[in-house]
Amino acid sequence: MFIRGDDRMNSPMIYELRRPAQTEPGKTYPALFLMHGIGSNEQNMLSLVNGLEDSFYIFSIRGHLPQPPGYAFFTIQGYGKPHREVFDEGIRKLTSFIDYACGEYPLDESQLFLLGFSQGAILSMTLGLTLGSRIKGIIALSGYIPAFVKEEYMIQPVDNLSLFISHGEMDQVLPFDWGLANNEYFSSLGANVTFKTYKEGHTVSLDNHRDFMNWIMEKVEK
Repeated sequence: MFIRGDDRMNSPMIYELRRPAQTEPGKTYPALFLMHGIGSNEQNMLSLVNGLEDSFYIFSIRGHLPQPPGYAFFTIQGYGKPHREVFDEGIRKLTSFIDYACGEYPLDESQLFLLGFSQGAILSMTLGLTLGSRIKGIIALSGYIPAFVKEEYMIQPVDNLSLFISHGEMDQVLPFDWGLANNEYFSSLGANVTFKTYKEGHTVSLDNHRDFMNWIMEKVEK
């Protein structure tokens, strides 16, 4: 089923929704929130999760900032350095959207998952740190955690959080070492991390796609 979020005036962000064709009254469902990379849009991520709409409410969120040819959730002032105020606003908006979705739809709030690529992965990992136990699982594809998030944000306990973190060994946009650092950081906080590397650049390979789809289906409770 397809729903455009801008048809709902009280939504804090534009989104598209995929959900089971048949839903049962009184039942709640796992939710998956998708966040795209810079210059992309809410359509871009949906092909990565084809089939999951049978089990999940899937919210593909559009970044609120114009960034031709698409959109972005924050802007960059330097290599690996988002503009702090713009980034903070993006995190606030996404947190507000998650709250909105939980209030608007029959979601199982013990089964909230995030999936992001590049800029979306940066946001997903940051939301995992700020929301802690509200999030069950995160798929972070080719991202990093800004230094100011680690140093200045209120980090919540993540010992109940599971992550699938992946990075291309030949990533020409965000260095492979940053992927290693993501794994080390979340592992040091006690999160349950699955870390995968691929002989690819800044992209999602077929092997990467297969691995994270298997991972999320193992984590979701039927």
